[in-house]
Amino acid sequence: MSDKKRIYNCPVDAVLGIIGGKYKPIILYHLIDRTLRFSELRRFLPQTTAKMLTQQLRELEADGIVHREVYPVVPPRTEYSLTEFGRTLTPVLTAMCDWGKKFMGQYIRQENIG
Repeated sequence: MSDKKRIYNCPVDAVLGIIGGKYKPIILYHLIDRTLRFSELRRFLPQTTAKMLTQQLRELEADGIVHREVYPVVPPRTEYSLTEFGRTLTPVLTAMCDWGKKFMGQYIRQENIG
């Protein structure tokens, strides 16, 4: 977490304060069951720039959600995984995914009908 103490107005505000960001929930979802390299995360987020992905990962790392492991090899290899604290978000991310699947299914059906 950053040096400043955050003040939240409600529990949802606290969750969004940590995982809110254009790509953070997607990054976290892909890290639930595995460790990924930066290039692998880029493939899951083709619409993002390397700079934006790096920024989002650094913020998640600073908040204690993501662990970054840098290996001293040439070329450099960096892997990302969830911390124990980050794994506590798994039920939240899974619920978001389940809701998204239902929403997408309804949206696609409505688009095909109309």
